[in-house]
Formats: sequence, C-alpha cells, structure tokens
Amino acid sequence: MDLEVKGIGTTSRHSTRQKSAQQGWRIRPRDAYGPRPDAVPALDLRRLGDSDGENDLSYTPVMKEHPRLASPDSSSTVSWGTPFPAPFPHRRTYREPCPIEEMTIPENLPAPSESYKLKYQQYKEEMKMNYKEHSQQKIQRSKSDSSGQQPTPAILQMQEDLAAEKKKQAVVEQVLVDQLSRAVISDPGQDVGTTDLRQQQTILPGLGSAPLRFKSRKLHQTRVKTSSTLTENVLSNKLRFDARIISRNGRDACRELIGFFFAFDKSLTVYEHRHFGKNRTKALPFIQRGIYCHQCGWRKGRQYDVGDFYVGTNLTFLTSQHVSIPASIQEKRLLILRIIEIDETAKISLLTGSNPAFTEQEIDDRNTILSVQGLMKEKLVKRGVRTMTGLVKFFHQHDQRGGGVLSKMEIKQGLTEFHLELADKDFESVWLLLDQGGDGEIDYYQFIQVIIGEMNEFRKAFVRKAYMKLDPNKTGSVSVNDISKFYNGRKHPKVLSGECSEQQIRTSFLDTLQENCINSGEVTYIEFEAYYEGISLEVANDEDFANIMRNCWAV
Repeated sequence: MDLEVKGIGTTSRHSTRQKSAQQGWRIRPRDAYGPRPDAVPALDLRRLGDSDGENDLSYTPVMKEHPRLASPDSSSTVSWGTPFPAPFPHRRTYREPCPIEEMTIPENLPAPSESYKLKYQQYKEEMKMNYKEHSQQKIQRSKSDSSGQQPTPAILQMQEDLAAEKKKQAVVEQVLVDQLSRAVISDPGQDVGTTDLRQQQTILPGLGSAPLRFKSRKLHQTRVKTSSTLTENVLSNKLRFDARIISRNGRDACRELIGFFFAFDKSLTVYEHRHFGKNRTKALPFIQRGIYCHQCGWRKGRQYDVGDFYVGTNLTFLTSQHVSIPASIQEKRLLILRIIEIDETAKISLLTGSNPAFTEQEIDDRNTILSVQGLMKEKLVKRGVRTMTGLVKFFHQHDQRGGGVLSKMEIKQGLTEFHLELADKDFESVWLLLDQGGDGEIDYYQFIQVIIGEMNEFRKAFVRKAYMKLDPNKTGSVSVNDISKFYNGRKHPKVLSGECSEQQIRTSFLDTLQENCINSGEVTYIEFEAYYEGISLEVANDEDFANIMRNCWAV
C-alpha cells in the first residue's frame, strides 16, 4: 500500500555530507587548524571575569608590528595573525610654507599714515614698559622663592601700588568711554529745527514738538558730529583725584570714589569704584558731570577751580541736586567729600595765574584752628585713646534725634566731662566757623575734628584698609569676635620684650575698644577710627604708625 506523507522530509548526516561535498564545500576538522602561532597570545578564560585591575592601561601587546585590520584570508589558517603592510611611503603630507612667502607684502598697500605710526609707537612703548614690569616682578618673585622668606614690606607696597595704578587706569578708560557716549545723545546740537522735524514726522509718526534728542530713536538718526561734541583730546585735559565721604555711617565712609575735574569747561564728576563678586569691578557714576559751586565756608557760591583741589580739602554738594545718591547720604543737607589723593603733575600743568588764593579771613580761621588744636594736644598727652573714644560715645548718647548735631550747651558739657575746656573766645570762634547757618546746632563729629585735629590721609588710608578687611561687605559694623580673629599682637613691643603675652595684649585691645562702644559686641567704623585717632596723637612719625597697622592687621 502506497502511503504519501506530507511535511518536511528529514535527511541523514551522511547524505548531508555527500551533498556538501557535491556542492564544493570543504570540511575543516579540528585537526586542520594546527598549533597556535607563537605571535598569538594564549586565551585564558579565567581572566575574562570582573577584576579590580581591568581598567588599568598596563597591557603591553606582544606584537610590535602594525596590526592587521583587513579580513582574514580563507586560504590560510593563520592569515588573521599576519601583520598588515606598513603605510605607503607616497602618502600626501603637509608642506610648511616658506618664510619668504609669508613675509611677502603686496605692492598695492598704501603707506601708513602719521597717526597710525604714532599709535604704533605708543603701543610699542607700552608693551616695553609692561614687559619691563613683568620682568622685575618675576625676578623679585624668584628671589623671594629662592630665599624661602616672605616678601618684604617694600615689595608688598610696590605690588599694591601697581595694582592700584592699574585699577585707576581702568577707571579712567571707563569714565572717558562713558562721558563720550553720553555727550553724543545729550548734546543740544542734536535738536532739529521745525523743517527737519516735519520731515522726520513723515518717517517717525507720533513725534511732538519736543526736541528729537528726547525721543526714542535709532543710532542712524543721531547726528554724531555737532558743533559742541566732546572728543578724547578735549577730555584729556583733566585733573584726577581720589576722595572719600565724611560720614558717621561706616558703609558710606568706606566708599571708594574717583573724581575728575575737566579744565575746558570747569566741570567735575565723581565715580564710585564698585566690586561685583570676587574679580569683577566697575566704575559707576556717583555725581553727574556738571559745574558746581562751594556750598559752605567763605567761598560759598564760588565756582570750583583747579586751585580748590588739594589733599585734605573738602568738596561740598547739595544732596537735593543728586537724587541718585544713597538714601543714607540724602538724610543730610550737604554731601562732604574729602580729597585723599590727587594727580599733582596734572594739577601743575592746569594751574594758571588766575587761580584764586586764600583770603585773609580764611588764613585767620586756619590760624585759630591750629592754635586750638595745639592746646588740646597738650591736654591729651598719654590719654588720647580713651578720651577720643569716650568723647564720641558721650556725644552719641546725647544725640537723642540721631541727626548727628548738638547744641552749644551739650558740646560744652562734653568738653567739661573729659577736662577739655576751651576759653570762651576760642570756643566762640570755632562755633561761628562751624555754625554758618545760624541754626544753633553743629555736627559734633566735625567739631571734634576741628578742635582736636585728625590724622593725615596717609594714616587714615591704613585705618580704612584695616576696617574694610574686617568688613568686606561694607555693612558699617563688625563683631568683636571677627576683630579678635584678625588682630595680631605678636610684634607688639611688650610681647617682644617678654613683659606681656600675646593673649594679654589682645584682651587689653578688645577691652579698650568695647568700653566705649554703643552696641555691645559690635564696633562701628566711627568707633574704630576714633580709637586710632587717639593712637595717632601719641605717634609722631607716619612710618611708625604705618608699621603699627601692618603688624596688627597685615595691611
């Protein structure tokens, strides 16, 4: 019986071998592979597992020839291990250009102009000076490193001076750019006439009769070149000065101000050097450029001139005219700036014979003040620190309104309390000098500075540096704990002689400082400054005072 089975048929292994042999396939048994070549590393299956050292790159290949990247040859059992032929020698390489080809100058280039030559010469000299400064700093750094000692105070002072000069130069450039850009858009020459305005109305709808410089417009609508446009050459005739604010507020007293007096129109402006973050600084306008006059003294109402700028003088401004200044300064009627540094070279070049000199009345007032200060300094011998700090605290406690002013009776009471009585004639002379408005009240801190005097700007710069180191955020108040951390009494004369320990000197300093503080545990800038005003009365030499500040605060 014939049966037909449907499905997939099966074949035997023998028939499969016969079929493959008929098709030309080659059977390669295990023996046909032969032994392992010496150039091929042995396969160790035990090392294929995870290990701690599988990420290291300490594997060194056995073969030093070029690896074979091509597919293996089926005709040889070891062909996959044979090295790949070396790279072809005729491969294209990069050809270095000839130096003569690089230095070839086209013949059609125009000759450089005189202004370009001048700028190139200035750039060349500036680069030489920078390289010279860099070389000197590198030599000094190598000397200090080789000796293993810390830089000397002279080297530190030179580095600080270089950093300050670079900062001032950057501020000068920012001010010039700011003034030039402001002058273009605010120049009255940007106004257009009625005819031009009608023509502009066809292009810019919605314009009224106001000058075009007050409208919202684009850059191409600004006539940059006008009859009174400022230029860099015009602004270059300037007098630069550094200033600080005379204030009982520590935050305002520590502001870094840089001012400029322009000789071409006798205007002045003041910028504040602000720190944003750790490495970013910028100069921001503090007092807008304009023509200002004295607001107090015998020169009240007289316009500022070059002769009015010198170290130690005061510049007065009405706070009502400057709405952008901080609110803490606007509380008073006058803003008083003290010049602490000035560019004497620029001042000499700008001085003329028409500059006003001191009047006889001003000379008499100055002599009166000097005689009063001489009497007070004799009374403050060996008790300057406690008297200065105690007098400031006494006046502050009697200032019930917090305005910083006191009456004549309260001022006399404070002088009597600390045995600093003045003759009636001298007291009345000082009172009339300070109370020019006739209000019957004067600023007591200004009164202390007039009758006792104050340290010069060289010494006060060290005091401000020390306080700003304690108060980097310029809050105007520092905790006693922070002062204790920064104070260093190791180089105090009594410590060096073995009379006292460093801890005893630190404790004595903190006790004296806290004794006359208004708030317990907090020291304001005015209290910190009053302490060193008393120290300054007992130190005759400026360099000795500077060494005291350097040793105590590392400034």
